[in-house]
Amino acid sequence: MADLVAAAAVESPDKLAVVEAGGRSMTWAELDDEVGRIATGLGAAGIVAGYRVMLVLGNRLEFVATYLGVLRSQAVAVPVNPLATPGELARMIADSGAKMVVTDVDAVRVVREGVALLARAVDDHAAGRDPELDPELLTRAVTPRVVVAGATLLPGERSYDHLRADRARFVPPLQDPEKLACLLYTSGTSGRPRAAMLTHRALLANIEQVAVVDPPMMHGDDVVLGVLPLFHVYGLNAVLGGVVRHRAKLVLVERFDPQGTLDIIDDEACSVVPVAPPVFAYWRGEDHLAERLGPVRLVLSGSAPLAPELVEEFVASTEIPVHQGYGLTEASPVVTSTLCSTRPPAAGSVGAALPGIDLRLIDDAGREPEGEDPGQIQVRGANLFSGYWPDGADGPDDDGWWSTGDVGFLDAEGDLFLVDRLKEMVIVSGFNVYPVEVEEVIRELDQVLEAAVIGVADEHTGEAVVAYVVATGDDPATVGAAVRDHCEARLARFKRPQRIEVVAELPLTVTGKVQKGRLRGIERRRALGLLEEAP
Repeated sequence: MADLVAAAAVESPDKLAVVEAGGRSMTWAELDDEVGRIATGLGAAGIVAGYRVMLVLGNRLEFVATYLGVLRSQAVAVPVNPLATPGELARMIADSGAKMVVTDVDAVRVVREGVALLARAVDDHAAGRDPELDPELLTRAVTPRVVVAGATLLPGERSYDHLRADRARFVPPLQDPEKLACLLYTSGTSGRPRAAMLTHRALLANIEQVAVVDPPMMHGDDVVLGVLPLFHVYGLNAVLGGVVRHRAKLVLVERFDPQGTLDIIDDEACSVVPVAPPVFAYWRGEDHLAERLGPVRLVLSGSAPLAPELVEEFVASTEIPVHQGYGLTEASPVVTSTLCSTRPPAAGSVGAALPGIDLRLIDDAGREPEGEDPGQIQVRGANLFSGYWPDGADGPDDDGWWSTGDVGFLDAEGDLFLVDRLKEMVIVSGFNVYPVEVEEVIRELDQVLEAAVIGVADEHTGEAVVAYVVATGDDPATVGAAVRDHCEARLARFKRPQRIEVVAELPLTVTGKVQKGRLRGIERRRALGLLEEAP
């Protein structure tokens, strides 16, 4: 990735590379110099190849330069959600063993609280007291150095400006593409977030697989909207990686706002607009939408399923093509695209596999399903991850196949249709929410005997989190308020239950497992107006 920036700086030095909406900008030559300074500064700060550097930053120039600088220095980037809670950050810092955390003025408070929480947990564990974090995580934990951009420093912290070296020094080129490039937290095959290990090989392979798609998703003359968060694999590699590969121009937007984002698209003449599915619901019924999207030639949607009726309505009102895809963090991320379909894709299709990626379906017995019967989706390609941190567990098998945990079917033309998820993950505005994590937080309350979390359809966010809670005997309204307050303190906003149902009991199997299918059935009846009260 860093080599691509260097090549762009030689061939297009004065061309704008990255701009912040209404703010700062860098040409390719300036970006390459900044990346070199950061890589040099990391080395001077003791960050050597293989060390992990956590990025808790919004969509800003510092994220782009730091991420690429970490890769150039052959350290390992760990981008995480800047809206995470201190507890979530402390867990990821401990798990990754990050030696440095780079943050900005918007996230510095939670970073400081997370580092302090980690320090307390380490001290408690050493003293034989019960720590706030899993003791197994603490075996990898170190107290990281905190680097802050744009905020007043506390003792022991370092400013981003001081991390930048006075000038870039030579960094030996990467010799082994199998070296780890970044850790991205996702669900994996378990209920708790795990870090997918993505190598330089995997990141570059997917960038090239996307680049050879015809017609192209992106080319050098494009102005690409960068509203998708860069800590998410879609924004990180599909958007930023594609921009670097094609030497397009990236317009960084801190957060999505229905009207503000339309203004930016118009003002910056964005031609390619990658978004998450909830965007279409927010723009639904918008007056003069076609006029406001005048510069756009292509809209790309990924990270979660998109309702066919929303696509049809959007295309009918704007005449702008929308191309969908299917991807996963573990695949760096793009697996399929409707741009790869051999004919106009049918409603609900997420397209065909990208060149260089193999897809197949298997049934419960591990055999190929008959006809167009659904099966679990397996993927093979150079873009796949190397297993989950820290030991590479649950990666591709000896033949290169990896089971996604998603269910789909292939039509006669090779187009993929998603049916269900074997995993219980909920996708809110394109972000993964893992029910086990939310359930564990809710069970921390003394008023809660048991909890079960599911996802329900939501017009704006795709899915929303709903928690079913069994109370110990307190007033249901009091318990519901306590759960809501506790989740606000312990969970990032997108993970918090939108609704809390306090019930007398949860439906269980004979072995005591919660029957979440029955809870989903209750929610379906509620959506149809057949159920007014909680069971």
